[in-house]
Amino acid sequence: MAEKIRHTVAAVIVSCFLVFSGYSIPAAELKSGIPKPEIFRVIFSGDEFLHYTISWSGGIKIGDLYLTVLGKGNDTFEIQARVTDYGVFRFFYPVDDTFVTYVQGSDKLPFRYEVLQKEGMGSVTNRLTQYDQAKKRVKYRKNKEQEIIIDIAGEVHNEFSSFFATRAMDLKTGNSFMVPTFADKKRNEVKVQIKEREKIKSLFGQVDTVQVMPIMKFKGLYDKDGDTVIWFTDDGCRVPVKINSKILIGSLTAELIEYRNSACSIYE
Repeated sequence: MAEKIRHTVAAVIVSCFLVFSGYSIPAAELKSGIPKPEIFRVIFSGDEFLHYTISWSGGIKIGDLYLTVLGKGNDTFEIQARVTDYGVFRFFYPVDDTFVTYVQGSDKLPFRYEVLQKEGMGSVTNRLTQYDQAKKRVKYRKNKEQEIIIDIAGEVHNEFSSFFATRAMDLKTGNSFMVPTFADKKRNEVKVQIKEREKIKSLFGQVDTVQVMPIMKFKGLYDKDGDTVIWFTDDGCRVPVKINSKILIGSLTAELIEYRNSACSIYE
């Protein structure tokens, strides 16, 4: 039972934000998306903060997700994500996981990714991934295990930088693009489809949004049984106000409940 609860909370990350990790397409099928610099300047202002409440089917809250983007100088930024359990779940299997991605350059590509997972009664796992984009090489280490070196075919994002890069793409309804993403110890060329425009209720009231759908597959107990859809505000801030991901036993929904960004005057 505890293990199932653990996977339920962990699925918040897998289904809602690690959405760029499971489906490869032929390289020639789609071109890589090109982020818009003006949107990147808003997203990477250096002080963006997002807080999501995560609910399971029927509106049962199971956790919280916090995302922060901090400026570190020299065109380097830190994307920090923290996921915590909520309510009864913490008594069975407490979860407090932190994911930190360091990105730099015009495309905000990652060069370092640190994971600290505190799950269960005293279980702690450390993971470190280092990306050498120029040499097309990735180094990975879990705890004190031997480091693994993996050659890749080209530049890559990780799961979190992919999410932020997608926010800045040209999101024209009906179009698709590819985001190269390193996950599961390999380079994936992930297809992202731009769906319809829709006005939805959000933290900011009724807002115009654009639906984005990464095409992916997952393995394990919580195999996907449908699509993941992300709703970005249809403006220069591209705030991700809602994410829904169907799984075999219902669905997970992340809804934005707090937002701060000094460069996004629309939502001050």
